[in-house]
Amino acid sequence: MSTFTIIVPIFNEKDNLSRLESELMKFINSTKFKTKVLLINDGSTDGSKDVIEKLCHDNSCFESISFVRNYGLSSALKAGFDLCNSKYIGYIDADLQTSPSDFHVLLKFIDNYDLVTGYRSNRKDSYLKNISSLVANGIRNIFTGDGVKDTGCPLKVIRTDFAKRIPMFKGLHRFLPAMILLQKGKIIEVPVQHFPRIAGKTKFGLFNRILGPLSDCFAFIWMKRKYINYQIEDNE
Repeated sequence: MSTFTIIVPIFNEKDNLSRLESELMKFINSTKFKTKVLLINDGSTDGSKDVIEKLCHDNSCFESISFVRNYGLSSALKAGFDLCNSKYIGYIDADLQTSPSDFHVLLKFIDNYDLVTGYRSNRKDSYLKNISSLVANGIRNIFTGDGVKDTGCPLKVIRTDFAKRIPMFKGLHRFLPAMILLQKGKIIEVPVQHFPRIAGKTKFGLFNRILGPLSDCFAFIWMKRKYINYQIEDNE
């Protein structure tokens, strides 16, 4: 059984998948954690599915599932959480604006935390994208109070038992740290590298960076009020 499973949601990223394979294998071949990769094809229409199937054929540590249509990032993460049976789960986007090599950095903290999330200390995005993300993070922090500077950073390591208890809904990928805190878990942010997008197109615009998170905040507030959390006393 693998110790670490890396979930990679993929939607129309055909031109990035060869580099993704190379960078993931560099990490796998240099880590002490027994690692597998779960590629989640989120209804791609650009030929990504064929490339994903070839990657899994060529690499025994790669597996994949395909959605019948595009369901979105939260659904892809939910499927990954449901299917994983490793001790730890990693999450990275297929665009390689963050690097699998930084999993080495995050995994140093996982013995003492339940979620280790990166923050992009030197972002390589456009001015508009950076400002909209800053505003969205500020809005989300008002509602959650989790103190996370960069909740949208697509590089995270989570203890699988905590990930499986997250009650996912559409948009909840923006609230993973807050949902770990609801479980009385411990979180930490650590700086990671960030790179310009080389191929493919961003899937998020101004609307779903600001208005989307604002509407999702109300769903989170409802979830926080209704969330069930319990511990079982050891029994003989």
